[in-house]
Amino acid sequence: MANGFMNDVTVIIPTYNRSALVLQAVTSVLAQNFKDTEILVVDDGSTDGTVEALESFSERIRVLRHELNRGVSAARNTGIRASSAPLIAFLDSDDRWLPGKLDAQVRFFRDNPGAVACQTREIWIRRGRRVNPGRRHVKPSGDIFEASLERCLVSPSAVMIRRSVLEEVGLFDEDLPVCEDYDLWLRISSRHPIHLLDQDLLVREGGRPDQLSAFGPGMDRYRIRSMIGLLQRCPLTEDQERATLRELARKCRIYGQGCLKRGREEEGRYYLALPGRAARNEPFLAFPS
Repeated sequence: MANGFMNDVTVIIPTYNRSALVLQAVTSVLAQNFKDTEILVVDDGSTDGTVEALESFSERIRVLRHELNRGVSAARNTGIRASSAPLIAFLDSDDRWLPGKLDAQVRFFRDNPGAVACQTREIWIRRGRRVNPGRRHVKPSGDIFEASLERCLVSPSAVMIRRSVLEEVGLFDEDLPVCEDYDLWLRISSRHPIHLLDQDLLVREGGRPDQLSAFGPGMDRYRIRSMIGLLQRCPLTEDQERATLRELARKCRIYGQGCLKRGREEEGRYYLALPGRAARNEPFLAFPS
């Protein structure tokens, strides 16, 4: 037992066709000052030799494999179900940690036994150069629910959570091809603070076409789905419900008008009418494909 935890931390690394990058991610976990970790790499149906590339780490990590590509939510959920530690940290296979990351977060949980989630600040790299995140991407700390409705303010690779909170709110939604992290952090932050450690301990390199953020403006369609699910299934306070309906109306207006401009009239009318239906608690209609 170390730092007050039995079996300490499970690190879950989902990957798909990133045989070179995932080695860098795993190496950054093995280089952590905090050593009491279970490392699970979930290969989500790669065809580029990822499993073979990971063989050099076979004594220090466990590789789980999906025969077919099922998406990052399914890969993370496979790791969660196979994990054994009370604390869980996620690391995307194109990110890497600085050596003090896990130690800082484990210490935070030791000092704050009532906390269920914390994240660190991050360093952004674009085309080999460090860039500063814009003001809209600055991470808040504590009660972040309302601020998180507009966009995701928690980075999966920066966060550590208690297993117990996943038992409370559920796992990643495998029906969402993107914004699955936005959805989970909303479910958590509607009930608990998500704390920020004021340290740059994650390195993120952006700009590759295989990143889910390349989905672009269409991501709001999945944020809308997430908010509808939140209203239907989560025990929100009155203030949280009002804030969710307000942001839902804004996103539906922007997305619906965009559909009309592009000649997708039926889809546009659907999204423009959706906030009113949600506010009146009318029966939910399936989203247009």
